[in-house]
Amino acid sequence: MIAGRLEKLQLIVVTGKGGVGKSSVTAMLGRLLSGMRRKTLLIEVDPRENLHHLFDIPPSGGDVVEVDPFLKIQHLEPRSIIDDLVREKLKVGFLVKRVLASPVHQHFTAGAPGIKEAAVFGRALRWLEGHHPRGIETPECIILDAPATGHGVSWLLAAQLVSDVVKSGPIGEMAADVAAFLGDEARSGTVVVGMAEEMPVEETRELIEAMKTRMQRRPEFVVLNALYPPVPDEGTDSEADDFLHDLWIRRRQINESERARLAAVWEGPLLELPLLPMDPGPALVGRLGVELSRWLSRQASGRGGRG
Repeated sequence: MIAGRLEKLQLIVVTGKGGVGKSSVTAMLGRLLSGMRRKTLLIEVDPRENLHHLFDIPPSGGDVVEVDPFLKIQHLEPRSIIDDLVREKLKVGFLVKRVLASPVHQHFTAGAPGIKEAAVFGRALRWLEGHHPRGIETPECIILDAPATGHGVSWLLAAQLVSDVVKSGPIGEMAADVAAFLGDEARSGTVVVGMAEEMPVEETRELIEAMKTRMQRRPEFVVLNALYPPVPDEGTDSEADDFLHDLWIRRRQINESERARLAAVWEGPLLELPLLPMDPGPALVGRLGVELSRWLSRQASGRGGRG
C-alpha cells in the first residue's frame, strides 16, 4: 500500500514540469510524514526558495530550518556541495585551495553532465548516513523538491551517467554510491506531479515512459494538481455569469480530456488535487494534506485507487 511505502522510503523525489505545484506537493508530503512522527528533511535547489513560503518560516539560505520537531527544510546550492566534497576528501588546506581555484575543476563542475544532480543526491545520502552538522538529528526520510526540467528522469539517471564516466576519485565514488541508492526500490521512490493541461500531461506521459524503459521503475503515484471542480447544473442569472459558467465548463472539459490522455499510459495510483482559491502558505498545505489523507484512506480500503 502507498501509505506503507511512504512510511518506509528513505528518499522521495518529487518531479514534474515547472509551474505544476511540485513544492506544494513536497510540503504536503512533508507534513504527512511529520504527522507520522518520521524525522523528515525537505531539500530544494531552486534559487527562489519556494518551500519557506508554504510553511511561513524564514528562508533557508543553506541552513537547516525547523518547521516542527519532525520536519526541517534546507536549500542546497549544487556547486557548493561539490566544493565541500573536495574539502572533505583532501583535508589539506593549500591542496583544497589549489583544486577549487583550478580552471579544470571549475569547468568540470560547471559543465559536466550530471555532476550537479549527482551532488545533490550525494548530499541527501550523506544526511541519511548520519554525516551532517552537529546538533541535528539524522532524518529518516528526505523529500527532494526537484527542479523543473523537461524530463525529470535526467535527474534520476545523472548519478549513473557520472559513475559510468568517472571511475575513481571522490566524485566517482559518490556517484557510484548514489546510483546504487537510487536503484534500490526499497529505499527510494518518485512522485510525479502534473496538471490536467496539454503540456504538463505530455511531459508526465514522457517521464513515466522514460522511467519504465530507462530505469525499469515506475512512480509511487502520480498527482494531477489544480483540477477545476465539476460544473454545477443550475443556470446563471446574468450574461457575465453565463460567460464565467461557459469558461468553467471549458476548463473542466480540458481537465477531463487530458486526464483521459494520461490514463492511456498510467493505470497506477492517481491523486487528484482540486484547484483551491488560496495563496501559498500553511493553510493551503493543510487543505491539500486533508485531500491526501482521504485518498490514502481510500487506497487502504480498496475504494477507488485513482481518485
